[in-house]
Amino acid sequence: MKLGARILKTGIAIILSLVLSELFQLPSPVFAAIAAIFAVQPTIYRSFLSIIEQIQGNVIGAIIAVIFVLLLGNHMVIIGLAAIIVITINLKLKIENTISLSLVTMIVIMETPGDEFIQFALIRFSTIMLGVLSAFIVNLVFLPPKYEKKLYYKISDITEETTKWIRLTIRHASEHRLLKNDIGKMKEAVRSLDHLYVMYKEERNYFKKNTLVKSRKLVIYRQMISTVKRSLEMLRRLHRFENDLQEMPAEFQHAVQQQLDCLIHYHEHVMLKFIGKVRPNVTFEEGDIILNSKELLNLFFANQKEAKIEDEATLSHTVQILSAIINYDEQVVHLDKLITSFQTYHKKTSEIMIEE
Repeated sequence: MKLGARILKTGIAIILSLVLSELFQLPSPVFAAIAAIFAVQPTIYRSFLSIIEQIQGNVIGAIIAVIFVLLLGNHMVIIGLAAIIVITINLKLKIENTISLSLVTMIVIMETPGDEFIQFALIRFSTIMLGVLSAFIVNLVFLPPKYEKKLYYKISDITEETTKWIRLTIRHASEHRLLKNDIGKMKEAVRSLDHLYVMYKEERNYFKKNTLVKSRKLVIYRQMISTVKRSLEMLRRLHRFENDLQEMPAEFQHAVQQQLDCLIHYHEHVMLKFIGKVRPNVTFEEGDIILNSKELLNLFFANQKEAKIEDEATLSHTVQILSAIINYDEQVVHLDKLITSFQTYHKKTSEIMIEE
């Protein structure tokens, strides 16, 4: 298992909550540590939302605990009934994430013995809130997440894997079973991009001047994700209809190979252009073929008539491959335009230096 930032933050939050509990001489500091575990979040924005929800949830748990103990006592059956009420209220208020900590607050307060119940209840409640506050401080100060870097390299890795398989498949050099397994893995990886995108979107800027830059980057990253999805769909269709493509004339197959070689070179170039690692203006050509996917349609119809191919399945599947190529091409072109516009109007931040 990889030791990530959230694991380290959880450990630091536990230490901080225990230290603060000792500093303020609060009894049972373990409750502060438990609260800190629940309150650690992946982003600062979510941490801010979490501390608001945790305050609400803990107040609910504390109030229900005090009311039930004062009116009905703290028998185990009463504690169970109180737990049902706490869960119901949290669900009604749509703060389901705080249910666990609300129940912890309720139980530790209801289990407090003695005549000075209210005083002990306040101390226990304060101890738990100290743990929540410790987690918030850690989220705010320690190891701030860099989701842009993670997002870019995740997209870049999937792009590299997809284009590698496209090159092999178009040359009929891929192993069918291995490629099928890898397509499944890449689909899962692409689904995780949406989560990373949300994490990056939730990262807050501390300076207003960066707001416009961030909003335009979000548009670019959204288009990057859309483009890599199109490339994966391109690969899926090549894999599925590879035999149908082989039924087409050799001239047409060679043209498809050249167009796809140009297209994936273009895609790779655009990804590197975004981080300033290549020259911006490059003409993509393969032999005497210049990147123009839509011309494949004319070539397809010409070859179909010349070769007298009448198999409807072969023609239908080949058209699906051509459609995927055209869609993929349009997405790459749009991504290139977005990056060019961004680098034109934001020259000081035009080179997105994402360190390894």
